[in-house]
Amino acid sequence: MANLLITLTKLAAFAAILASSLHLAVSGEPSQLERVKQDGVLRVGSINGPETYYETQDGGLDGFEYQLALGFAESLGVELELVPFTNLGELLKASAKGKIHLAASGLIVTDSRQQQVAFTTPYMEISQLLVYRNGTGKPTELNQLYGKTIMVMEDSSEAERLAVISAQYPELTWSASPEYNSMDLIERVHSAELDYALVKSTTYSITEAVYPRARIAYTFPDQQKLAWAMPHLKDQTLLNAANRYLSDARDQGYINLLAGNFFEPQTTVTTGGALAFTNRIQDRLPQWEDLLKDAARKYDLDWMLLASAAYQESHWNPRARSRTGVRGMMMLTLNTARELGVDNRLDPAQSIDGGARYLSELLNRIPETVTGDDRMWMTLAAYNVGFGHLMDARKLAVILDKNPDSWDDVAEILPLLAKRKYYTGTRHGYARGWEPVEYVNNIRQFYTILAWHKHAEQRRLAMADTAELNPVNNDTATGQSLSSSL
Repeated sequence: MANLLITLTKLAAFAAILASSLHLAVSGEPSQLERVKQDGVLRVGSINGPETYYETQDGGLDGFEYQLALGFAESLGVELELVPFTNLGELLKASAKGKIHLAASGLIVTDSRQQQVAFTTPYMEISQLLVYRNGTGKPTELNQLYGKTIMVMEDSSEAERLAVISAQYPELTWSASPEYNSMDLIERVHSAELDYALVKSTTYSITEAVYPRARIAYTFPDQQKLAWAMPHLKDQTLLNAANRYLSDARDQGYINLLAGNFFEPQTTVTTGGALAFTNRIQDRLPQWEDLLKDAARKYDLDWMLLASAAYQESHWNPRARSRTGVRGMMMLTLNTARELGVDNRLDPAQSIDGGARYLSELLNRIPETVTGDDRMWMTLAAYNVGFGHLMDARKLAVILDKNPDSWDDVAEILPLLAKRKYYTGTRHGYARGWEPVEYVNNIRQFYTILAWHKHAEQRRLAMADTAELNPVNNDTATGQSLSSSL
């Protein structure tokens, strides 16, 4: 029976495709898919944010939905045009009216949304989580939520779920926020501004290391399906093409790869990480030390700071490659490498020279009002998150009565670029603003360790030189040591 149902379902889908194709053939009009290919552009709507898309360090775009949509556009042989929206409601309306070809914004398939738009085949399953603050008591019964503040994002599938639950349990009170996104809600739980939040598991994964006091109280057992949204049309050629692409991307492991790259939390330097760095000072650094010193001298940089930045980027691995395609010792993007004249990012000499030059150029772009060590910390932050995002943070610092020339103040502001309340008013939009802060802190820690090791090394060499110049009889030396200690 199960096999029969599967067969009938496939036949029905094939019949729909065939009917759509015959209709278009009879009408003589180009299909939607053909029009997209003729125009050479795929218009994709999305909301700027951690799970969708954001601006990178070199001014490009990245993010789970961006990369997935880019792959679809490339499979069609067209360019991707990303159309930004500020909220889910407007995005779904635009999709329903055909103002965009598709909406890609971590959309959960729900019954009410299916009445408004057509969904592609689901490309991923996630969970919905109730998040609470550690130390306040993990709720185990529904009645423990009565009288508490529960918040979700407006127009979200989480809001739909709470609407259903509260209809059965009217004592449960909740609100849907038009101002905060899911990451904001988790941060508010972490900082004790909110009792509970209902969010997607993907959002929680991104923020777990950033807001550690926010913990999972309950995971809803039913898995939620993510899909792209399109208008309801008789012509399903583009929808069918998207379904084929997503099925292939899922079957070939590309979606799992993207999910692992974008939804895994970043970590800071641990004790084990510091120990590994110490070991690599001995077994890796000597191979690259001369190149680092030469580049630092050429661009008037501190070679140990350049070495620490190189370790943060690649662990001094000249063949390193990240999920975003940056490569080499200094992990240069392809665009940045081209601008710097680096034609082989895997060549250690080219990569180190290019990275040092880029740091020097960024350092010269930092306003002269920034002085002392703060100049280098802001330069490193710009190397990581992009100069535009750093400038956004400085402008935001002024608005919030902070000092834009102080790294400590800017480091407080940068994480705000991940909050919808703040990044919607900036020129360059959403950024994983906590990452450049961790990046700079890690480099400073590596620098301290490296400087200590180099100081100890120089001290040992000096002591060895002294001993060579002033040889002492072992017995006499032992006697002097004993007498001095008595």
